[in-house]
Parts: sequence; structure tokens; C-alpha cells
Amino acid sequence: MSVRLGYGTNGLTDLRLDDALGVLAGLGYDGVGLTLDHMHLDPMGPGLAGRVARVADRLGALGLSVTVETGARYVLDPRRKHGPTLLDAEPEGRAARIALLVTAVKVAADLGAHAVHCFSGVRPAGTAEDDAWDLLGASLTPVLDAAAQAGVPLAIEPEPGHLLETLAGFHRLRGQLGDHPLLGLTLDIGHCQCLEPSAPADCVTAAGPWLRHVQIEDMRRGVHEHLPFGDGEIDFPPVLAALDATGYQGLTVVELPRHSHAGPELARSSMAFLRPLLTARDARSAEGPPTPADRNSAAPTPAVPAPVDRSFEAPTPAVPAPVDRSSVDRSSEAPTPAVPAPVGRSSEASTPAVPAPVDRSSEAQTPAVPAPDDQGSADLTPAHPTPVVPARTDRTAADPVAYGADPAAVAVGPVAVRPVAAGPAGVGRRTPAVPPGASEAARPRTSTARPAAARPSTAAGAPVDPGPGPAPAPAAPVAGPTVCPPPSA
Repeated sequence: MSVRLGYGTNGLTDLRLDDALGVLAGLGYDGVGLTLDHMHLDPMGPGLAGRVARVADRLGALGLSVTVETGARYVLDPRRKHGPTLLDAEPEGRAARIALLVTAVKVAADLGAHAVHCFSGVRPAGTAEDDAWDLLGASLTPVLDAAAQAGVPLAIEPEPGHLLETLAGFHRLRGQLGDHPLLGLTLDIGHCQCLEPSAPADCVTAAGPWLRHVQIEDMRRGVHEHLPFGDGEIDFPPVLAALDATGYQGLTVVELPRHSHAGPELARSSMAFLRPLLTARDARSAEGPPTPADRNSAAPTPAVPAPVDRSFEAPTPAVPAPVDRSSVDRSSEAPTPAVPAPVGRSSEASTPAVPAPVDRSSEAQTPAVPAPDDQGSADLTPAHPTPVVPARTDRTAADPVAYGADPAAVAVGPVAVRPVAAGPAGVGRRTPAVPPGASEAARPRTSTARPAAARPSTAAGAPVDPGPGPAPAPAAPVAGPTVCPPPSA
């Protein structure tokens, strides 16, 4: 399983950064989404280079990977949440945001982070949409230049209410910037549930080639509120499976920025929710595809009956064999092809599906009492062949995303950046039945409703020549059960 879990420090703002990192490592997280803010590695404070070096050492000692996030609410302006933005009407405002992002790129390179997160901002009132997209592209150009120099990708996040709020918006910007190799995507799973037209798992699959950072939490459709797992509407197993299928190797960071008051407990319960899902998927993946033996022991499929062993049965031809009638005078009978020949004629070919004649030569011949509708001829009641019912079969036994080159030693702005060893694949410091038909014996037969007339005593099984005679009188209606034709074999 390539999904590596992290937790965002914006949900642990009541803890010192060192304590927050220790809590996450103790809970088994693979990394941290580190938001640059006044309480955690303030990007505006003095001595930034030294503080970055100490945090890098702490991360290395705990074995934590890192993504640098820039979603602090008031780090630039104490009066405007998330302001100024890359779309600010004032050039000075845009410049302040650009400078913060360039600093974040330097910090990320020094920490060995696998990406820097950012967002577009809300389109200012009075700014045309096309103009706003032009502003966004122009503002991101110097940041992408710094990212290329540091070898750290920029991962912009579609944010509800912002100019760039959907995957479609990301692709518009990507085309506008000529598919810049360092421009990637931050995909927030909750935002997909909130406003994307596709299901979150489908969004993950569609975004796969551009994923550089992932945030995860629960959410409801149409409501932008980050919720603990189980409080929203997202079906997470398909999401995690889709993430695994993309080959994404960065961090998947739990983002609950409004739950800092219970941050350590939410970090614990989030891990308790996600880890069993990942473990179960790992177990299924380790089993591999089903073998032929596994398929043979699967539950029976009623729609496809198994072949029936008929080796013990006499072969039953699909077309009845011709009957030899040379010894029987049938000149006075009209041919009745649909009615099988009467049972007990020694000169006829054997039909396996028709029961053999019963030898009654030792029994006293007691003539039957003629019924009013006696026709003075042989019993013409057809014997229906027993349909063959199939026996019931017992089946109870039966390409990882590349993140750019290793960060090189660079000096951009006031922060000196030292080279950081990249992990595998350039990722931070740690890669971490339907019942059968009724039998013939249970089926009503016409011979029981009309007894045969007295006949001359003959040897058992000898043919009886009805001979010429007057046409029989029509049979009187006989009450009784309706006789249905036998089912076809």
C-alpha cells in the first residue's frame, strides 16, 4: 500500500511544534503537513534559517516526512483571513503573497519536503474572470521559477469559493502556464465530496498524473466543513484504493483545522479510522488474484448448471428410434405421430425412457368391469416418457510520481538553503434453485380415469390386435385433474 498518512499542524495549534511532532510520531503517522504560521515555524519571524534547521533535525529524529502548507489564516494580514492573495487588486498585496510562497519553497527545500501547497484566492469584486485568471498565472510565475530552482513542486489546491475551485479550474491554469513541470495539484478529498461532479474516488483517478499533495477528511455534499471521519458522507475504501492505484507516494494529510481544541484526540481517532482500512486492503492485495482452485470452491451459480454424470444411464437418443410395426396390423388406424406407441409390444424397439412391460403371466386374469365408455380396443392412453431432470450438484466442497531532481544548494532571498538528502523517489526523508419438475409418478394420468374393457386372455406382453369394428363412441367427460403435457427433457 503506497498511502502514507500525515496530520496537519493547523489542527494542532494549541501544541508547541516539537510536542505536536512527537504526538504524531507516537501515533504512527508517516509525516506531517506543516503550516507556516505564527505559532509553528513563523515565516515572518527572525532567525528563520536556524529554526528551519532545528525542525529538520527533529523531523529526522522522529522519522517523519513533511509537506509545507501555506493556508495560515492571518499570517500576512491580522484583519483579512487568508489575505492578501495572488489575485489581490493591489500589486503590493500580490507581492506579499508571492514573497511568502517563495519563502515557503526555500523552507521546503531545506526540510526535504516533497511539495509546497498553495491556493488561488477569491476573485476580487469588479475583476473580470478572464482578468483574474491572467493575474493568477502572472503571480505564480516567479513562484514556479523558485520551485524549479529548488527542485520542489508547487501544489495548488482547488478551494470552494475561490477562482480555482475544481479540477477543471486546475486544468485551465495548467494549460495557461504551458503545462509547467513543477505545477502540480493538491487534492482535498472533502472538497471533491463538497462540489465536484464526480465521486471522490473518481476524482482521485482523474487527478492521478498531477497529484503532488493530498488532504483528507470527511465532508457533506454542498457544505464546506471539514469533519472528523464518520461524521460526513464519504465512502473511504474506494478513495484509498484509488490513491493506491495512482502510485502517488506523497503524504495524505488529515486536515481538521477547526478541531485544534481536541487535536491530539482527533489525531488518534483519525489514525484508528484509517489504519484498519489500509491494513485490510494490504491483506487483500497480498492474497493476489484468485487461483483456479479458489474459483472451483466458489458459491454455486444457479444460472449455469454443472454437467450431469450420465455414465450409469442407458443412452437416450435425442430422436426416438423408428418402431418396427411389421407384425402388427394397423391398417384400420389413422397414424398418430404425436402419441407414442402403447407399451408392451415385443416387436418394437426399446425406448429407454418408457418403463418396460410388467410380466403378469402368473396372475389370475380377472377381466375388468367394462365402463360405460368402453371402446372395445386396446388401452390407447399414451404413456408419457419420464423427463430427465438434471441432478443437483453438490458444490459445498467445491509510475510513481516523480517530484523533480534532488534539491540543490540554492540561496534565494534572505534564507540560506542547504542541500538535503532526498529519500527514494525524491520523497522527503522517509519513504516510508429453482426446484426440479414434479416426477412422473406424481403426475395424474388419464388411464386412471377410464378403466379398460375386458380383453381376451393372452400371454403377458403379447400384442393385441383390436381388429376392425365400429367406430368407438365419444368418451363421456370425466371429471378429474387437468393433465399437463410432460416437460421437455
